[in-house]
Amino acid sequence: MGNRPAKPERDEVLLKIVPPLDQAYVRWLARDLERIHGFTPRNPRAVRPPDHYIEYMRLQGWLDVSLDDPDLAHLLK
Repeated sequence: MGNRPAKPERDEVLLKIVPPLDQAYVRWLARDLERIHGFTPRNPRAVRPPDHYIEYMRLQGWLDVSLDDPDLAHLLK
C-alpha cells in the first residue's frame, strides 16, 4: 500500500446574487421591524414568582431582598 495522490485543489468562486427588491416593501419591512423590536410596554405589571422559586432562591443565597418589604410593595403588586 502506497500513499494516495493528493486530490487536486479546486478554485471555486461563489457569488451571492441578490434579486432586486421592491423599495416600498423594504421600507415597510424596516418600519415594521422597528415597531416590533422597539416596543416597550407603558405600565408593565410586576410578576411575583411562584413560592417554590422563592424558596429555592433563598436556599441558594440568590435572594437578598425581602419580598415583604413595604418599600418594594408597589413593585410586587
